[in-house]
Amino acid sequence: MITAATRRAFATKTMPKLKGFTPSYTGPSYKRVKEMREHHAHPAAFHFYRTPVMIVEGKMQYLFDETGRQYLDLFSGISTVGMGHCHPRITEKIVEQMHKLQHVTTIYLNDQHSLYAKELADKLPPGLDHVFFVSSGSEANSFATNLARLATKHYPIVTLRNGYHGAQGSGHLTSIGNWNQNIPRTQGIEQAAFPDSYRSAYAPQDQAHYYSKDVEDTIAFCTSGNVALFMAEAVQGVGGIYPLPDGYLKKAYSHVRAAGGLCLSDEVQTGFGRLGSHYWGFEEAGVVPDIVTMAKQIGNGFPLAAVACSSKIVQPFEKLCFTTYGGNPAAMAAGREVLRVIDDEQLMENSKAMGDLFLAGFKKMMDKYEVIGDVRGKGLMIGVEIVKDKESQAPHTDLVNDIFERTKDRGLLLGKGGRFGNIFRVQPPMCLNADDVEFALWAFEEALKESL
Repeated sequence: MITAATRRAFATKTMPKLKGFTPSYTGPSYKRVKEMREHHAHPAAFHFYRTPVMIVEGKMQYLFDETGRQYLDLFSGISTVGMGHCHPRITEKIVEQMHKLQHVTTIYLNDQHSLYAKELADKLPPGLDHVFFVSSGSEANSFATNLARLATKHYPIVTLRNGYHGAQGSGHLTSIGNWNQNIPRTQGIEQAAFPDSYRSAYAPQDQAHYYSKDVEDTIAFCTSGNVALFMAEAVQGVGGIYPLPDGYLKKAYSHVRAAGGLCLSDEVQTGFGRLGSHYWGFEEAGVVPDIVTMAKQIGNGFPLAAVACSSKIVQPFEKLCFTTYGGNPAAMAAGREVLRVIDDEQLMENSKAMGDLFLAGFKKMMDKYEVIGDVRGKGLMIGVEIVKDKESQAPHTDLVNDIFERTKDRGLLLGKGGRFGNIFRVQPPMCLNADDVEFALWAFEEALKESL
């Protein structure tokens, strides 16, 4: 626990305080909650930090523990609460719908389901006009593979090493070692090369060509020559915030379509304006996919995900298809208001502006500190890679873990990722402001200096 003396020592620069909010937690104690989790929750439900933080309330970009201490959230529930914790407009719409109709399946007509399907399709390119709602990104990606196989009548699926497409029911699509369980996971999945822009053997101008050539070679060497689907994130998230090389997706999509396959853009983390310049990651890459999967920010923390595709892809799906919670009215109400909030509050534009501030600040630190090997990303999806030195580029996971603890002690909650666990992930609610960014950069650098 953080003592009052420790807090005073960190008071050089204070976090912006949330006005008009009084923490009101009255539940069980930290000790009791920790004991219940240890005795009754599955151990796979890991937690951050040596002494875990107990979060009991949230408001926009801030979180509060059981003592009422405020934290600045730079991870937004793993890039999920993009509009802000307990956003008043979204919360109001969910509660309003819960009073009308809490749950009904898609075997009946419902206004919220139909309205949201149209409104979401309107945000996508023409042709991506059929939407199937589910409850998680894993479920969306798993369902999308079935769509592709039925539509193409081919079986192989090509993914990318270091890509993440879920864990429950779609773990075979993920190719990051520390997420791969020791169980059979082939199921017709072939992995093409990780388009690593940081440790690449290729010059930046050659990366798109050579990495996309590996997609072509994977099809040629590992399949009959025909594939069902190629799936990729426009920016690899869990793998460590790796934007794909410029022009890569255009070339990769061309190779896949020549082999009779469809192309999927996994927008679970990149969608809904997070990248700042465009609403969708595939738009920033200059491509139009055949299938789009989305989750996380789509419901601002409410269990909601979706698969969008064309009528041509949907038609071969002739058998009955159903998901109990997909399309339920409360989730639809949340999703509809998310779309309005992004536009009304100009969150995509704010993501660009705040992301530029973060990138400039972290790159300035990179020039000062040998251990910051790379700063990359777009909008409010930023990775800061910590290494032992810039020449070796050797991951420095121990230093990351120390900085991680010290930033938390200052009230800053970061994410981390990459296959070595040496990359800080900055993916905050898109509503944060310049004062938040200034505090976050200060807290990070102070923690870094103390850890060296």
